[in-house]
Amino acid sequence: QVQLVESGGGLVQAGGSLRLSCAASRRTFSSYALGWFRQAPGKEREFVAGISWSGGNAPYPDSVKGRFTISRDNAKNTVYLQMNSLKPEDTAVYYCAARSGVVSTSPWVYDYWGQGTQVHVSS
Repeated sequence: QVQLVESGGGLVQAGGSLRLSCAASRRTFSSYALGWFRQAPGKEREFVAGISWSGGNAPYPDSVKGRFTISRDNAKNTVYLQMNSLKPEDTAVYYCAARSGVVSTSPWVYDYWGQGTQVHVSS
């Protein structure tokens, strides 16, 4: 089992920045691929960033490309999502997820999920 706990969400004005963190409970964290997803009310869960166990990134979707950056610190069992130039359409609950396979953009293949952290971007 892997427990994931997100933090860092909040209210920010458009154009601002936030850094989300996701701390994992398991010592084998370094062998897991990690993803960040978001879900706005009435919408499907959307992939925003992913990183392999070795640190390679999955391609960012156009909606966040150039603004969001995923990184991981295996020594701290933590994955980060740096979000810059935030827009009101980035408002959503953000989730981190882990899987023991390769990094994927599909939420269906991830085995473990955090509880989510709310991000609200005001215009």
